[in-house]
Amino acid sequence: MEGFHAHAVLADKGYDADELVKSIQQTGALVVIPSRSNRTVLRNYDKALYKERNLVERMFGYLTHFRRVATRYDKTALSFLSFVQLAASYLWLK
Repeated sequence: MEGFHAHAVLADKGYDADELVKSIQQTGALVVIPSRSNRTVLRNYDKALYKERNLVERMFGYLTHFRRVATRYDKTALSFLSFVQLAASYLWLK
């Protein structure tokens, strides 16, 4: 988490680890990670904000429909980023 600045960190239950949660809290970000069902003390989280995570995951899923993005055909990071931005723009307009 070093070097990243965020207002909130959204993740699924798989990232519910004490060390990760502590490191996120140390940066001052809001932790939006639901507790696993086997925890004795369940942590509260913003459920409305957690629903936004679904939109981001679906967007990444749609980006992989572009063969050039999914297989990383581009040799340079700049050209790959350019096509990802182009594909994201296409999805936004669609």
